Amino acid sequence: MLKLFSNFITSLFITPDTRLFEVVSYFIYDVIKILLLLAVMIFVVSVLRTFLPKEKIKAILAKRHPFCGHLLAGLFGIITPFCSCSAVPLFLGFVEAGIPLGATFTFLIASPMINEIAIALLWSMFGIKIALLYIISGLVIAILAGYIIGKFKAETLLESLDNKRNIFVNKKIPSWNERINYALKYTKRIVKKVWLYIIIGVGLGAWIHGYVPTDWLAQYAGSGVWYAVPLATLIGIPLYSNAAGVVPLILALVEKGVGLGTALALMMSVTALSLPEFMILKKVMKPKLLAIFAGVMFVGISLVGYFFNFVLR
Repeated sequence: MLKLFSNFITSLFITPDTRLFEVVSYFIYDVIKILLLLAVMIFVVSVLRTFLPKEKIKAILAKRHPFCGHLLAGLFGIITPFCSCSAVPLFLGFVEAGIPLGATFTFLIASPMINEIAIALLWSMFGIKIALLYIISGLVIAILAGYIIGKFKAETLLESLDNKRNIFVNKKIPSWNERINYALKYTKRIVKKVWLYIIIGVGLGAWIHGYVPTDWLAQYAGSGVWYAVPLATLIGIPLYSNAAGVVPLILALVEKGVGLGTALALMMSVTALSLPEFMILKKVMKPKLLAIFAGVMFVGISLVGYFFNFVLR
């Protein structure tokens, strides 16, 4: 139905059976589909988030077994859709609350990498199987990276912070009307924030879909090229975007012959290993800890990329 609608709208001002018609119809179809699914998922997750305020999250993580702490930190990261830079203040709050450093890194990785935006976009473009695989692999990266960093006993590699303070604040339990109103306002705010990224990303993806030669991309970034995954991971580091801007490009690259693992490695790198994030983290971490974090993340993302390419070839 949606595809027929996009074809009809496009036919009103572009001659059918042309490359331009295909590109524009592809663009309209993807923008509408992504925005609809995105709004629904943000609303649902926003309602769930009202049951888990930041203070409660910190209180739960501070009292758990190390493995449970990592798992819960990763799960909390999934339902708190911060970009890599905006997750840093909450990361500092975890440190100040006395939560183990490994668990705080698990959250810092999971929050920008696996959120409802990425899940909704991957689900709408590749199906639920790929979305679930991405959630699982991203969670594994976050947990293992946090666990490894925690084993370094790296608390001494943090820059000096203010003395710990009481951060647990008692708040009244919101009513269902308040939860729904919050979710509606939050959904509206997030959609307003990311719609331009979606349009730009889908536009670039539509252009790649219609005009970039398949053979050229498959030759230099196809699933059979061994260096494609680490190269994609490196390329993503200096870039900065959220999933809304990156995922539509991932679809276009995959359709042109780029391995899905290679494309996902690029997305993971952009959302969880970006240079702007490092510029902020540099203020609270010493260079050695930054290097450990970057190295562990680079290896983890690359392994997931190779895994997807191997399983889905």
